[in-house]
Amino acid sequence: MGQHEDGPDERHRRPAGVTDDTVAALGKLSEALETVERARGHLYSLHQLIGHADLMLDEAIDLFLAAGHDPIADRIGTDLLGRNVIAGRWTFQIVEDFDDGYYALFRELDRQARDELVGGRRHLYEAEMKERRRTPARPGHEARPGTED
Repeated sequence: MGQHEDGPDERHRRPAGVTDDTVAALGKLSEALETVERARGHLYSLHQLIGHADLMLDEAIDLFLAAGHDPIADRIGTDLLGRNVIAGRWTFQIVEDFDDGYYALFRELDRQARDELVGGRRHLYEAEMKERRRTPARPGHEARPGTED
């Protein structure tokens, strides 16, 4: 079986004339975007955790009131409950600003670079690494789904 029959599908093959340096640059940009994706997940975790903590304050305030600690309950209810986490913003606003600004631009520039340089193909660096590292014709080392013997 030849490399094309056993190799990656067309969308994971380097177009003619594309250099190693271009594939490496696109791979590094993709890696950076993947890191931003992870950071975005943490940002959403922050959003959900802060929201949950704010809702838990209702119960804490009730418990302080039941225990006779009205001044503490009042301070928490007045100064902390519903407070902005960053000047003028709750976490949903931070998430929206991030998504609409930095994140959207990052994704768009990654897409533009891939479109201009390799016809929109993704993960060429990884696909080529897979080809270098796998053992052809070995079970579990297939180039793509559906090529098992």
